[in-house]
Formats: sequence, C-alpha cells, structure tokens
Amino acid sequence: MDAFVPSRVITAGETMALVVPPGPGRLRHATSLSLSIGGAESNVAIGLARLGIPASWISMLGDDELGELVLHRLRAEGVDTSAVMRISDRPTGLYLREEVAGRLRVYYYRSGSAAASLKPEAFDPSILKGAAFLHLSGITGALSPECAEFLPWAARTARDAEVQVSYDVNYRSRLWAPAAARSATELLLPLVDVLFIGDEESTALWGWETDAALTHLSEAGPTEVVLKLGPRGCAAVINGERLTSPGFPARQLDPIGAGDAFAAGYLAATLWGWAAEKRLRTANAMGAFCVQNLGDYEGLPSRRELDAFLEQTPDLGR
Repeated sequence: MDAFVPSRVITAGETMALVVPPGPGRLRHATSLSLSIGGAESNVAIGLARLGIPASWISMLGDDELGELVLHRLRAEGVDTSAVMRISDRPTGLYLREEVAGRLRVYYYRSGSAAASLKPEAFDPSILKGAAFLHLSGITGALSPECAEFLPWAARTARDAEVQVSYDVNYRSRLWAPAAARSATELLLPLVDVLFIGDEESTALWGWETDAALTHLSEAGPTEVVLKLGPRGCAAVINGERLTSPGFPARQLDPIGAGDAFAAGYLAATLWGWAAEKRLRTANAMGAFCVQNLGDYEGLPSRRELDAFLEQTPDLGR
C-alpha cells in the first residue's frame, strides 16, 4: 500500500465583508455598491479549492448577516468552514474600497471585530491531522494583542503535528507600524517552512533589496523563501538554491488578491510534487491570472484554466 501523502491545506485569519462601488471614483459619489468578501487567508483557501486541493479555513465571525455572507461564499467555493466559530458580542469585520486617480484606497472597520479575538487555543489541534500546510499571514498579528499571540501558538501547534507552516508577511501599513510588523515577523521566522514576502515589504520593514532579503530571511529559519516581484515575477531561495522566475505579461485590472493567488499556486504546485522552478512559475501564473480579473478572488482559475495558462494555450472563448 502506498504511504499516505498529506494533500490538505488549512488557513487561518480574518475575512471581512467587502463593499465596493461599480467603477472608479470616490465612494461618496457612488449611486450603488456591491457586496462581497475579502480576506488574505480565505483567498488562498478559495484558490486552492478551485485547483482541486482540499482547503479548510479557521476564523471567528460575528453572529450577524455579514458573517452569514462570509460563510455562504466560502462554502459555495468548497472550502471547509467546520472550525469557524460564531460569537454574538463582536461584529464581522468590514472594509470599503475605492479607486481615485488610478490608486486604490482601503478603509477598514475591523477594530474589535470577531476575528480580532483569535487567541492561543482558538482551534482544536486535531483539525491539523492529515494536513500538509497551515497557512498564516501577518495581517492576523496586526489585529490585536491576542491575535499577535495566536500566530506563534498556531505555528508551534502545526510544527508539533508535523505540519509545515507557510507564512505571508502581508504587511499592512494601515494596521501597524513597520517596527511592530518587523518584530512580529522575526519572532515567527524560526517556525516557518515556506515564507512569502513582497519586495516592497522587505524594503519597508528591513530596508533590504532582493539579494539581501533572500540571504537574511533564509538564514532566519525558513527552508523556502519566495520574494514576490510583481510583474517581474519572483526570486527565491529553496533549500539553499537561488532561483528566479519571470512574470507573465498581464493587463492589470485589479491587483488585490494577487499575492494570495500567488501563494495558493505555489502551495498547490508543491502538493502536486512539482519541482521548484515549476512551483515558482505556477505561482507567477496564478498572480497574473488574478490581476486580469476584478475582485479579491472571483477570477481565480480552475485547474484546467491554470494548465492552459501555463501552457499558453489560446482560448477563443467560443
């Protein structure tokens, strides 16, 4: 009998209701708004589920209509939400987005949200059984002191269960200062197996350019450090080997969620047993696919669509 190979990914973090106007312009002038959801870790879970990778999402939601919205959307995407807790004394988080003069602006209403009460022992470690990865992001640590403690506890719990930890730095300047984000990340790095970080984040937090970032971060613990370079692709140190992978030509409609798509692609390719070069190329493909569509996750591809994109197979659409 073949040995069991874990193929499930668990993510943990906040997902909020998202309100956006139908087109560019200030929110104050919008005559209609659309309601969706957005959250880094749930975006990764959706990306994986669409690629056929079993994915679970752990969080806390308010016992309110926005919480119902989040659950309905994730369940419709095939994401397991059985470990999500509902609480009545805190609301589900909300954020609004607008595009003014070609620049995106985000307004958060997540202080005191249900997910901000995530803390150590927020989930039963038994949920990790059979998982290959626990995926976390730095956004969670910025939400509250309890959430800051949750991240290292979750990473240690995964390590104890022999589950690999992937971590996306996901620095948000509107949530915390560079010094706080830097300290929290450095505390977590020895517990991380796969690290995702953007080049702008490494510069903002440490002042490091590409080569220095890869050197210092790989020395801090992770065996795989993947530096996202936007349209230029990515660079990485994987088990001591330095690699680069060029980006795909893409017409950017919406950059939100591209980093989450990138992480989902990399983790999926890892679980498919693909070599490091192909993992990086797959991650770039997912990011490029994402930015060409509107929404945090709505345009993420199926496995068939991803394979066609990787092979650059033309789709006539008819």
